[in-house]
Amino acid sequence: MPGWKREVGADLDALVMRLVPGVQKAVRWNTPFYGVKGQGWFMAFHCITKYVKVSFFNGAYLDPAPPIESKMTHVRYLHIFEHDRKEILGGPLLAAWIRQSSALTGADCF
Repeated sequence: MPGWKREVGADLDALVMRLVPGVQKAVRWNTPFYGVKGQGWFMAFHCITKYVKVSFFNGAYLDPAPPIESKMTHVRYLHIFEHDRKEILGGPLLAAWIRQSSALTGADCF
């Protein structure tokens, strides 16, 4: 991950590892995926030119739902830009979404 996005990726990974006991990780299509065995993947993130896109595969069921809709009904996104990364990564909302999302059945069960 280039530049400031590397720090965002490391912080996201550490946050998921801390909040979700027994989380499983994989990399597909240059994208880190996070899941719970028997429940499937619940989250991934990917570098876009100006932001890091965090995907919640069951984001439509989170309260409140992440702000960006997807063409896929249940998926919602969070975009982390350089100027707001510290506020988002250190805030309670992202942690709540990770906890909620990891408790729901996700995508591509393994």
